[in-house]
This record gives sequence, structure tokens and C-alpha cells, in this order.
Amino acid sequence: MTAEEPRQYVTHPQQPSVNGSTVADTRGRLYSYRVPRQNNEASLLRAVGVWGLAASIVNITIGGGIFRLPAAAAGALGAAAPIAYVVCAVAMGLIVLCFAEAGSRVSLTGGVYAYVEVAFGPLIGFVTGVLMWAGITAATAAVSSFFADALVALIPSLANVRGIAITIILVALAALNVAGVRGANRFNATMTVAKLLPLLLLIVAGIGAVKHENLVVASAPAAGSVARASAVLIFAFLGVETALVPGGEVHDPARTVPRAIFIAMAAVTIFYLVVQIVTQGILGPALVGQKTPLAEAAAVAFGAWGRTLILVGMAVSMFGYISGMTLAVPRTLYAFARDGFLPAPIGAVHARFHTPHIAIMLQTVIVIILAVSGSFERLAIIANGSILLVYAACCIAVLKLRRMDVHSDGVPFRVPFSAIIPVLAFIVIAWILSTLSADEWKALLVIVGVAVVLFAASMANRRAVHAEGAA
Repeated sequence: MTAEEPRQYVTHPQQPSVNGSTVADTRGRLYSYRVPRQNNEASLLRAVGVWGLAASIVNITIGGGIFRLPAAAAGALGAAAPIAYVVCAVAMGLIVLCFAEAGSRVSLTGGVYAYVEVAFGPLIGFVTGVLMWAGITAATAAVSSFFADALVALIPSLANVRGIAITIILVALAALNVAGVRGANRFNATMTVAKLLPLLLLIVAGIGAVKHENLVVASAPAAGSVARASAVLIFAFLGVETALVPGGEVHDPARTVPRAIFIAMAAVTIFYLVVQIVTQGILGPALVGQKTPLAEAAAVAFGAWGRTLILVGMAVSMFGYISGMTLAVPRTLYAFARDGFLPAPIGAVHARFHTPHIAIMLQTVIVIILAVSGSFERLAIIANGSILLVYAACCIAVLKLRRMDVHSDGVPFRVPFSAIIPVLAFIVIAWILSTLSADEWKALLVIVGVAVVLFAASMANRRAVHAEGAA
């Protein structure tokens, strides 16, 4: 089967076990678009459980954004800023329901890229994968750049070696992830706890400094303002789709994926809401325009030591975010290589550690280059709209996967009110996308164009991969 031929099902006498190269439907047919290779997905270790995956989602989601978001939300909506969090939580609730069903049906490494590719074929799947990879890579580089700035603020002597410092940190995290997925997950869980402690202190102790008048909403905000604010806040909720990329290393995905998503998203939504309310209640109108709003709120509530504590927590939080991304994002490059879109060596799995070591190292080099050369704001433009398009593609893919009766191992999770949830999710995404700027749309078109060119250029390699699998 060549890359340009229609997707096919191959009937087998008995439904075989899923080995990472195939996906079965409920009629016992094996969807055999994916093909085995020398270091194929069967050699990956399925070691990620519910709490490990949930911790990874929380760790990736609660990153540097939480330390900047309260000011941005207040600037857009004033005292009505919590409304945008509620709207965003509803939107993300619809979206993650689609993620949960798709993830329980397709347990291949690649996350949303794998879901869409199984549903619609290699071209749309690859474009979606590139959009996701570009958005998350840009976000990782942006947070890495912001992390370097935070280190300089805490240790001014690092100003002249900023690039070297972030390079050393990223290389060390890459080495940890090459050494094994179990150790990386334990580290991410530890970082999740460490970065939440100072924020929890601000919430608990800062409640006493909240002024009720700072939370009074004078008038209802315009729908367009809420949509734009929600677009920013959804950027802060990014993490679910990235944490799901190591799907080939998740134990019992039909149960693990939906449970981990619900645990993590409930925790993140409540956490964001409370942080916004406490910070806004302390600072009031002074919140707008603050570059470090949580630190300034801590200074009011506790004094100078509180501000320093939050600044340290900000650095720890961003470090945890970067470590989580170093675990998850390289698996997308691995999935591209596995399917023939990138050179085969990128899809290699380490013989001892059972991790995609070449993809991890390549991803780290790319992030280092972007983080050292780009600013937070410029990189964030790339990340914003591309991920929303990925969300939209996943919502549509759920309907197709359901109609195809695709599943992996175990009974797939079924979205409640399954007939309308994916449609509602798509409508909400389209509403938020309507607020993107012209520059953001130009960036999206460039990414899509590059993806199409790469797809065409990899035709010969994909034919060779498919021929190898058929042999």
C-alpha cells in the first residue's frame, strides 16, 4: 500500500492484540496503516498509569502562564475576569471529552496526531501533527525564554550567560528523559508538588487580604471581549494534548486516559479560578498591567519575603513545565519518523532505556535555538491559533473514529451526550478562533504550507516504509 492509496482494513481470523503498529475496530478487523519497523512501537515500555499521566497533565498545564494570566484576564475584562475562566473551563470540558474518547480508542504514540491520522489518513493527520508540534514547541521555547529571564531576575550575575544557563538545563532534562520514562514521570510528579506549594500558600494566606469591592462586576462584558480573553486562557490550559503524546507508553489506555484527564482538568480549573479571585481581590484595579501579578499580590499580603517566595515558585513552575514538555513533545517527532514522514533514525528506540532518544535530542536542540533567539511574545503568537486548530481536528476525528468503531485494547470511553458534544466543542473553538489577529492567521498558513511540502517530499520514504511493513 502506498502513501497515496486509500486507507484499508485487513481482515484477520481473530482480532489480534494491538502492538503499536495497528489499530483494530470492533468487528475484528485490523487497521494496518501503521507498519512495524526494527525499533517499532512494541518495544516501548507501557509504564504510565492514571496518577502518573494526571500529574504530567497538571505539571504541563500549570506552567509559567499562571503567573501572568491574572493581569491579562483583568486587563481584558476587569472585575469580570473570572467569567472568562468559566467560559474557558466549559470549552475545555467539551474538548477534553473528545480527547478522552479518542485517546481510549487510539493508544498509539503521537496523541492527537495519531487520532486524526487514523480517522482521516496521512495528509490531514500529518498537517494536524505539525500544527500541534509547532504550537507546543513554540510554547516550550517561550516558557524556556521566560524561565531564563526569571533566573536572571533572581540571580543577576547570570545575565551574561543566559543562553548557556538555559542550554545546560534543557540538555540535563533531555538526558533524564532518555534514561527512561519511569524516572521522568517520578520527577514530573515531584515537580508538580514543588511548584504548587507557594501558589497554595498565596491562596490560603491571601484570602484574608482580599477586598470584596475589588470583585464587584459593574456591568456584563461584551461577548467579543470574553471570546478574546478565553483564547488567552485556553492557551494556559494547554497540556492535555501534549501529555497524551506518549500514548504508546500508557498502561491500559481505555481506562487510564479518560480518568487522568478528568482528575487533572478538574484540579487545574479550580486552581486557576481561585488564583484569579485571590489576586484580583488583593490588587483590584492595580492588577492590570502587572508583569508579575502574583508576586505583587504576595508582596501586599505578606511583604517582601512573600514576593521573593512567589518569584522562586515561578521559576520552579516553569522548570516543571519545561521538564514535562521534554518528556512529551519529542514523541511527536518519533511518531512522524515511525510513519515515514521524517528520516528513520529519528524513530529509533534506545536498546537499553526503551525511549526515543534521537527524537528527544533533536527536540531539545530545536527548543534551545528558539529559546535563545526568540522572545516570549513572538513565540506565543505561533502557539496560540495552531493548538486551537488541532483541538478542532480532534473533535471532528472523534465522530469518524466512532463511526469506524476503532478501538485499541479494552472497551473505549464513550462521550456523554455523544451526538452533540463534539459538535458543540467545534462551534466553541470556531467562536474563539474568530478573535485571532491577522498575524496569527499568517503564521498558521505558513505552518500548514510547510507541512504540505514535507508531506509531498516524504512520499518516497513513506512508500519504502510501507513496502517494508508489507514484506
